[in-house]
Amino acid sequence: MFDLDRIRENFPILKTKMSGQPLIYFDNAATTLKPLNVIREVERILSTQSVNIHRGDYQLSYDISNQYEEVRKSVAKFINAQSDEIVFTSGATESLNYVAYGLEHLIEEGDVILTTHTDHASNLLPWFEVAKRKNATIEYFELTPEGRIDLTNLNQQIHNKVKVITLVHVSNVLGYVNPVEEIIELAHQKDICVVLDGAQSVAHLSIDVKKIDVDFLAWSGHKMCSPTGVGVLYGKKTWLDKLRSIKLGGGANAVFDENGNYELKSSPSRFEAGTPAIESTIALKAAIEFLSGVGMDQIHAHETMLKDYFLSKIQHFNHIKVYNLSTDTGIVIFNIDGIFAQDAAAYLSSKGIAVRAGNHCAKLIHHVIGVTETLRASFYLYNTIREVDVLVEVLKEITLEKCVDLYI
Repeated sequence: MFDLDRIRENFPILKTKMSGQPLIYFDNAATTLKPLNVIREVERILSTQSVNIHRGDYQLSYDISNQYEEVRKSVAKFINAQSDEIVFTSGATESLNYVAYGLEHLIEEGDVILTTHTDHASNLLPWFEVAKRKNATIEYFELTPEGRIDLTNLNQQIHNKVKVITLVHVSNVLGYVNPVEEIIELAHQKDICVVLDGAQSVAHLSIDVKKIDVDFLAWSGHKMCSPTGVGVLYGKKTWLDKLRSIKLGGGANAVFDENGNYELKSSPSRFEAGTPAIESTIALKAAIEFLSGVGMDQIHAHETMLKDYFLSKIQHFNHIKVYNLSTDTGIVIFNIDGIFAQDAAAYLSSKGIAVRAGNHCAKLIHHVIGVTETLRASFYLYNTIREVDVLVEVLKEITLEKCVDLYI
């Protein structure tokens, strides 16, 4: 049973205020709030086990090393993978950079990297750089008028020159769930590697990497109730073995000598040089336990219920334009006539409401929606109908004059 009151009791930040008003947090696509079991886990580690892992020949280090590796098992179970397919990183950005630069040696002149205009900078910029270095080409999936990947001409888009397909699983702007299974099936028929940015999917949907059959999946822990500083790169073992390390150092090598010869460990250790964010990584397990306890399908259903409710309440507001009325998730982007997005966000902040304003790190999205700046409200498991009602009432009465008054 989805017990919203009990869920909210686990998030102490919801008892704080912003601008003198009770906090209403609708910026969950940027980062999520942290439950008590995660907070306590970080406190426990820093208070009683704040030592390094995998290096110390003493009991405390041995214990924390075992806890760290248990997280790998927990993450693997969460997405139906194997433990040795899980690489810990600092976040989705590092994970996606790792794949692009780690696969660069397989990219040849004339190869095509296929992506979308709706993707996040973290998934586009590394491939832009790789394409420049290797004289490869970036191509984009054809989109329908509402911004979804057009499946009618998919076979022509996924042609024989495509070497890598890299795309967002769920758009952080439009909230669409991309048809990844259809794309991956066709891609694999042509031996094309598929990389998914799962920053907006793993925290909101039930994910089975074996069912999807994806080659790489990247995401951040902080978007699923864990602390910042930890991310995950899932990779099929066959693909991890092809991936070159772009970060070398302690813990990743088996041996090296004074002549510059070295040998790396097997994956995933070969990709985890240096001291990681130990307490954040171990707390990721606590976050997974919390979310699993609620149920990923129940979380998704709650988010979409809030989204549908919000859209139903503002559908007759003539001064508000929504750009993704058919969003599949709890993400809604919109603008208010005559008011710059950042000014509107500042006004909402004065009422205790946190939303995001800007291009949301998806600077090509204007090709799809025709504007560069929008407001984004993104809902999560702890948000309520009452909070949505507050947002609706503020939007109902918002004017440019009220926004300007903030600066006077």
